[in-house]
Amino acid sequence: MPRYKLVNGERIQLTAEEEAQRDQEEADWEAGAFDRAISNLRQDRNRKLAETDYLALSDNTLSEAMKDYRQELRDITEGLTTVEDVKAVTFPTKP
Repeated sequence: MPRYKLVNGERIQLTAEEEAQRDQEEADWEAGAFDRAISNLRQDRNRKLAETDYLALSDNTLSEAMKDYRQELRDITEGLTTVEDVKAVTFPTKP
């Protein structure tokens, strides 16, 4: 199916070179899907860890439940290899 672009308000079909360039851009975008997904997951994980950082200060004693929670957060990205794996992640419940 041909693709088009707008030039001065006029719809013009892409040339073969433009089609190839667009196909490459789409392939590059798709190839980066896992990197984007895992990056977003890590940001969410890091935010959740930061929310409990004050509990891990030297003048506090972490409960075993909190230690386990924080370790589960740190381990959450292990073994993930596909976008589907990343989307299936469920965060542990904060104690």
